[in-house]
Amino acid sequence: MSSEVKGLHLTVVTGLSGSGISTAIDALEDLGYFCVDNLPPPLVPKLVELAQASPQGQKLAIGLDARGVRDAAGAVGMLQGLVSGGASLDVLFMDASDEVLLRRFSESRRRHPVATGSNSLPEAIRAEREAMHPFREAATHVLDSSELTVHECKRRVQAFAEGTTRRGLGVSVLSFGFRHGPPHEADIVWDVRFLPNPHFVPALKPHTGLEEPVRDYVLEKPETQQFLGAFLPLLDGVLPHYEAEGKSYLTVAVGCTGGRHRSVAIAEAIAAHLRAHGRHATVRHRDIDKGMK
Repeated sequence: MSSEVKGLHLTVVTGLSGSGISTAIDALEDLGYFCVDNLPPPLVPKLVELAQASPQGQKLAIGLDARGVRDAAGAVGMLQGLVSGGASLDVLFMDASDEVLLRRFSESRRRHPVATGSNSLPEAIRAEREAMHPFREAATHVLDSSELTVHECKRRVQAFAEGTTRRGLGVSVLSFGFRHGPPHEADIVWDVRFLPNPHFVPALKPHTGLEEPVRDYVLEKPETQQFLGAFLPLLDGVLPHYEAEGKSYLTVAVGCTGGRHRSVAIAEAIAAHLRAHGRHATVRHRDIDKGMK
């Protein structure tokens, strides 16, 4: 293979079987990527060489999963060699909880690619998670599809892809409730349960952090002003280092108890700050519509 692959942008979609790798490939294809799914890693350099010579191959997406990967660490080393040759690389790792993967395989009655006659489905899922871990460590973005529909998953993948084509680091700000579990895809997680809680104010309880009364209640508190005064400069200071490390997409998660009030208002404030400073920032409120308890 030619040692020079400058100008080529390679997106590798990998992860766990049943987590949405094929859905992600379809989403990238809809964006105009040239996509090849389930490619054995030894064939990747040859495909990259061919793509380098083709105008249609400058946005190339490759799906690598347990069906074709026998040595994940070796495959990661091969991809790093392509970067050394001048290619730009993003690795999207699709993930989901063991419980969700077990349910998806049970409902579809598909055979797990790591399953053998001597191991159970839960054992196969755990074995694959361990085998694919080097890809997760090398990922520029991890997308947990446990609570996503197929359409939501495609939208999230496309948002990731659009972020990789912009100059600079794309930041996704995510609000969530610890009651519903922490988000697995987060790069940075911050707990804002120390802030005064609108849940205990009867007039505010039915509303969310997107609405002015709750937003004002949260943001005007001295504790919030002190927190944002310290956290936002810290975030501004570390983002360039994530860029220097090669990340193109970063998820900052902010959690409160239920994910409806404090975390929502704070996530919106963080995103507004990033946009005001020239960053591309998106916001998602994972638990805002979940019932109050």
